Amino acid sequence: MTAIAENIQRIKASLPEGVELCAVSKFHPVEALREAYDAGQRTFGESRVQELLAKIPEMPTDVCWHFIGHLQTNKLRQIIGRAAMIESVDSERLLRLIDSESERAGTVTRVLMQLHVAAEETKFGFTPDELTEFFSRHGFESLKATHICGVMGMATNTDDEARIAEDFRLIHSTFKKIRSEIAPDLRGFDIVSMGMSGDYPLAIECGSTLVRVGTGIFGERQY
Repeated sequence: MTAIAENIQRIKASLPEGVELCAVSKFHPVEALREAYDAGQRTFGESRVQELLAKIPEMPTDVCWHFIGHLQTNKLRQIIGRAAMIESVDSERLLRLIDSESERAGTVTRVLMQLHVAAEETKFGFTPDELTEFFSRHGFESLKATHICGVMGMATNTDDEARIAEDFRLIHSTFKKIRSEIAPDLRGFDIVSMGMSGDYPLAIECGSTLVRVGTGIFGERQY
């Protein structure tokens, strides 16, 4: 068994029921992805449009591709119908563009709304207040070809575990508030994507249902 296969088996064995693994395959060659695929992994995360488009034809057709990076609007059309989920919807403008492009393409795109709770200014996304305001005014009701499946977020890049847990709890509590108080009729809103190689066990404790693990599976990036 390869190291990648062993890593996947070990991580999956540690995940509670109901928590899904997204193998973050950005910057790793297709050969590494195939090893993960052969070990049973089907969901892969990419953060650059050109890299995603290059890998899709090289992998089996039952791979579920998640786009997890900052999505530039001028590249959006290229991944509509190709990515099974866009996890990084960081503005209402992007959401509306995804919806219009999906309708034009005759497909429905599944998305996650990206929350920005980390201390870094460079991160993208809605603040918790901005996202709850969007749902409070039922900004999702006019969508024709987009299904909002939940939220995605990242914790502050720090060694302070208490701060990381605080960030994760804020992401989860925002999700919970939207689902139970603001928009209880919203169907299929059930994914909380948070947690990466270094902090995914803590993210799961705080309510994550989808973890994004790259280095823990593939090792350090290869290009």
